[in-house]
Amino acid sequence: MNRILFFALLSLLSTTAMAQENWSHWRGPTGNGVSETAKPPVEWDAQKNIKWKVALDGKGSGSPVVWEDKVFVVTAVTEGEETGVGGQAQGGRGQGGRGQGGRQRGGRAGGGRGKPTKATSFQLLCINRSNGEVVWKKTAAKIVPHEGVHGTNNFAAASPCTDGKHVYAHFGSRGIFCYSLDGNLVWKYDQFEPMSTRAGFGEGSSPVLEDDKLIVPYDHEGQSKLYVFNKTTGDIIWEIERDEPTNWGTPMVVANGDRKQVVLNGQIKVRAYDLESGEELWSCGGQAERPVASPVKYDDLVVVTSGHRGSFMGAFKLDGTGDIEGTEKVAWSLKRDTPDIGSPVLSGNRLYFYKAKSGNVSCYNAETGEPFYDVTRVSKISSTYASPVVANGHVYLTGRSGRTVVIKDAEKFEIVSVNDVGEGVDATAAPVDGQLFIRGEKHLFCVEAKVE
Repeated sequence: MNRILFFALLSLLSTTAMAQENWSHWRGPTGNGVSETAKPPVEWDAQKNIKWKVALDGKGSGSPVVWEDKVFVVTAVTEGEETGVGGQAQGGRGQGGRGQGGRQRGGRAGGGRGKPTKATSFQLLCINRSNGEVVWKKTAAKIVPHEGVHGTNNFAAASPCTDGKHVYAHFGSRGIFCYSLDGNLVWKYDQFEPMSTRAGFGEGSSPVLEDDKLIVPYDHEGQSKLYVFNKTTGDIIWEIERDEPTNWGTPMVVANGDRKQVVLNGQIKVRAYDLESGEELWSCGGQAERPVASPVKYDDLVVVTSGHRGSFMGAFKLDGTGDIEGTEKVAWSLKRDTPDIGSPVLSGNRLYFYKAKSGNVSCYNAETGEPFYDVTRVSKISSTYASPVVANGHVYLTGRSGRTVVIKDAEKFEIVSVNDVGEGVDATAAPVDGQLFIRGEKHLFCVEAKVE
């Protein structure tokens, strides 16, 4: 092998390994919540195996993302305690009411905390991965939000994403903001129609990067849309209107042959769009209300789920066209014990998911829809918002209390350890190399095994 070819191959292998070792999106490099290279600890507590923790002002449940020596996290800092007084939350239409286009509106009006009265700073932080020091902090916007949030939600619920050149923070109605890795604002788009979310529950869908595109979902009680921006310039490549009410799900980009599809959950239908043009390729109804969970992909199938006031999980073949409900393009479906807020995680053919928001976990064969084990109680976890992640033969299941139960990544349920950072956790963890990054209620934790 000549020297030029050798070094080119070495560079390619190094670049590929580096891409795998990063966690650039809230569901990781595969989009399925799995790291194929990370080997984080399986035991820790508030002191044990904590390399560092950094206090975070404000509130946020957006998950951390990691690129090389940098960790990015979002937060929303309100000036003083918000009492929640100041009027009913906007956006609730009443159970059984219908909006434009015949869209079903669920929930009760006033479900949120009410119209805020204090200014909130919407912030993106860059943290040194080695020592936890804040490298830079940028305020993308400072404004009195037009609408409140659910008591368990906050104004920084969407996770950032990065391509190693820029980092993107989506603060919903406030806009999408693109920064260089050294903290310079490159572009922003802040011309969105203010969201009116179901019962004033707040916002939270995360953006997704693919090729030269940034995909931003925008489903609410007004005119819902899906936007695709040029990630470098901030120009809108295409936008389409969606006949959907509020949806907190994040899209997934999947390939079918040489065509890439954007698959996005919805209360009325799951839909797939052509990445290049925005053309709707296929759709399927049957969902439960106000979906939150995001899709995962197995071979030529994409699995989509919802679990509020009903249960639905479907595995769809990617070569369908038009309305595929009731056709052979639905490989299998499940109508019980499906997840609500936490997205499923897919490792090999093992599909792990919670029942609703509980600590009951199931493991199914993603190809056939048959259970390896079903609705199994996870000790020490009662309520879940964070999605499971998989690394190094283990599944990390985190409850809202801050406990993470580690189980074997296997067809048989087996608990390995129970761990606790000592504060609440709603954000999904990020496993990278020998570390696990956990965004708690008050701190960002870097979990790493200490060398004795």
